[in-house]
Amino acid sequence: MTIAKEGRWTPLPVPWAVTRPDRVPKQRYYDAEFFAMEAELFWPRVWQMACRLEEIPQPGDFAEYEILDQSIIVVRTTAEEVKAYYNACRHRGVKLVEGHGSSESGFVCSFHGWCYGLDGANTFVLQPEMLGADSLRPDEIALTPVRCEVWGGCAWINLDDGAPPLRDCLEPYATVHEAWKAESLQVEWWEACRLPANWKLAMAAFMEGWHVPETHPQLLSSARARAGYGAADGRAVVDMVLYSMRQLSVGMAGMTHEIDVRIAEGLRDIELPADPQLAAAAWRSTLNDAVVRWWRANGHEIADLNELDRIGLSAPIWFCFPHTFILPTYSSASAYRFRPLGPEETLMEIWSLTRFPEGSAPRPRPRPPAPRTPDDPGWPPIPGQDFSNIPKQQRGLHNRGFQDMRLAERVEGLISNFERVVDGFLAGLPHEQLLPAIRQTHSTIDVPIADLTLSR
Repeated sequence: MTIAKEGRWTPLPVPWAVTRPDRVPKQRYYDAEFFAMEAELFWPRVWQMACRLEEIPQPGDFAEYEILDQSIIVVRTTAEEVKAYYNACRHRGVKLVEGHGSSESGFVCSFHGWCYGLDGANTFVLQPEMLGADSLRPDEIALTPVRCEVWGGCAWINLDDGAPPLRDCLEPYATVHEAWKAESLQVEWWEACRLPANWKLAMAAFMEGWHVPETHPQLLSSARARAGYGAADGRAVVDMVLYSMRQLSVGMAGMTHEIDVRIAEGLRDIELPADPQLAAAAWRSTLNDAVVRWWRANGHEIADLNELDRIGLSAPIWFCFPHTFILPTYSSASAYRFRPLGPEETLMEIWSLTRFPEGSAPRPRPRPPAPRTPDDPGWPPIPGQDFSNIPKQQRGLHNRGFQDMRLAERVEGLISNFERVVDGFLAGLPHEQLLPAIRQTHSTIDVPIADLTLSR
């Protein structure tokens, strides 16, 4: 970690550090030494979204969360409590669980039968007389706990006992999340892709909207319609918005839910001002109110969407350091999570999150999906288009004619801000110095490069 001298911290050297905010060295995305530093100095110190609470709905339900070589059991111990433990028997280190499951009585090691309660305490040792007394101290044979906090419909873990509390590390993302009442969203579906790319590179593909015209041309009408441009009259604005909503909904559900699309289609013929810009504003306000009325009439106290517009919390993408995104739109949302599998391999997961009308059939407990390849023809158009670029970018980084990424200062700032916070962790900076910089990464996309003051 860092070296303390006379009360001051001396950062550790970071290879391939971001020394100029608008340049990112390519080696950060494949260098084995850099990846090893992340495994040692970054991932063990950050709060990570380990599972959604729907994955562990009843006492005894557990979910295995893996990050690199660490396996964590996240278990619901009571209706109100969730705990986490390192997934290793205290006898010989055998993993106790694989994947998701249920065990109301606790965990049994498949090797020698040692048993543990949901509270982590050891409840059985085979032939204890075979071990010395100093090998059977209760605190030493209980499962090793991992910090775990519940917030926003998810269980979060941190391997660092000295890290600040979860909520301190989530602002202002937490405020935005709560304004959307996103904690009441439920899993509609869950998919995963095994990307042949570095985890930071994969995430950066979603940190700016500059790629939309070339990568997602079908979405171009959305921005124009919101601004009232590119349309001859108010009716054309409505048709542009409807087209965009349908495109966002194709195969992605929560990104723009089909229920919200149907509500919008029912409003197509409302009276609007002739001026396109005034029509765009009137249409959005009317649609927001209609979506809120429909969902409230069907048993959900969703956020007032026009109020979110008024206070500036209606951006369609929000990043949560270090590895999740939420993309809330009208009543629902998509969510992404990224985990490294190797220097040039990433597990990306996509959730469709929504609310279900009152009286709907109970939802099944969500289970982790089998990862698909990026070229799987079954991907919806939007992620399929992103997945077509990411592997090519990873391969391109190895070309000798390319040295570093050049970032647009005003719209690709989130990439720079994020990478420099990673450097702060690798330098071993204390949490109190990192926390203000982390909060600079909890933003929507297309933000400018920020002064993080991490080196001062």
